Amino acid sequence: MIALEKWFEKKFAFDIKPEKFSEIVERIRGTPARIEERVKNLTNEQLKTQIDNQWSIQENIGHLLDLEPLWIGRLEDILSGELEVMRPADLSNTKTHEANHNESDLKNLLAEFREVRFDFVSSLENLKADQIEISLLHPRLQKPMRIIDLAYFVAEHDDHHLAMITKIINSTK
Repeated sequence: MIALEKWFEKKFAFDIKPEKFSEIVERIRGTPARIEERVKNLTNEQLKTQIDNQWSIQENIGHLLDLEPLWIGRLEDILSGELEVMRPADLSNTKTHEANHNESDLKNLLAEFREVRFDFVSSLENLKADQIEISLLHPRLQKPMRIIDLAYFVAEHDDHHLAMITKIINSTK
């Protein structure tokens, strides 16, 4: 199997044209459905299997849910116009490690993720055209991140975890 790039090693240019915003939002909107489709026929064992001491499928899903407050918070940070740097992520992912997502009910996890994700999508869709280019410094990357870049970053993060889920599925067949 082809190795996946580590999330913290990814590079981002943040040079996306504003005309791409709607397409990026559609990627973000579709993540809950894509996850549900990937996991609908899996066994509990497949959902909770950890490979190479990495998160299980269910933990990857829980991680996406855990980060939704960060995404909406960063959007609020950018829109506020009051900060020099957006809120940082917890790079150790403490919330995910402590949440014990493997003990959660998968249906509830998926429903909660769908609900909070649609709140984020709704916030993005309610922006005015000139707002998507407002920026704020990203704390880890140390470069300005516009709202369109934030949306792209979220979509890429989603796809990274969907690829991890697929890797686990393929390893547990």
